[in-house]
Amino acid sequence: MKVIGIIPARYDSSRLPGKPLADICGRPMIWWVYQQAKKVQRLEKIYVAADDDRVRDTCQAWDIPVIMTSKDNPTHLNRIYEVAQTVDADLYTVICGDEPLIKSEVIGAVIPDSMPDQKYIARALMREIKEPTEAIDPGNIKIAANDRGDCIYLSRSPIPFPYKTVLYKFWKIVGIECYNKAALDFFVHTPAGDLERIEDIAILRFMENKIGMHFTRVVSDALSVDTQRDLEKVRLLLKQRLETEGGIDKR
Repeated sequence: MKVIGIIPARYDSSRLPGKPLADICGRPMIWWVYQQAKKVQRLEKIYVAADDDRVRDTCQAWDIPVIMTSKDNPTHLNRIYEVAQTVDADLYTVICGDEPLIKSEVIGAVIPDSMPDQKYIARALMREIKEPTEAIDPGNIKIAANDRGDCIYLSRSPIPFPYKTVLYKFWKIVGIECYNKAALDFFVHTPAGDLERIEDIAILRFMENKIGMHFTRVVSDALSVDTQRDLEKVRLLLKQRLETEGGIDKR
């Protein structure tokens, strides 16, 4: 089973332009993500999928493999699909380039032990929400899933609503996903539905078309960087981690 890792890195983020190159403890954000991804032994190769010369040049300067993709891709899955047209693999693991706190063992958790016997393979990770601010932040995509990890719905609002009980946990998506070519092909050739357009959550396209998506529960302190406030928090947390672990691991 050949598994490729792809880190989509869009330069023109609406809320934090240039964030893949944002400095964190003397390294660009994309470097931190790549360092963890390359520790995952089951990933045969890893590429950054860039859409801007500045991202490409930075990757080359730090010896990170990079593939240029179109600026016109409307979602990260369109960008992954574009890479899949030239890089052959059984599975494509998506590692979001804005989660510099992600750890290699968390990335690896999304890869199945063997090739699933199904036409469409769509998998992702979820972690428990620990802070109230995470639950109400629309930048954090919340998930409702059954005990088997089958996704029922995704929302930017806190779900499920605590009407009958408060004895449960909220869960949010971790920026790690895994797809086969069939799932990527379905996504790019299927128009967005009403729920996807309302919530602005790309992978709702699978749910709206009754394609199952499996979520594995993981323990992680990963935080997606969507705003300057997030960036400042990540800088502090990563500095504290480095002080605890004894500096930058350059392996």
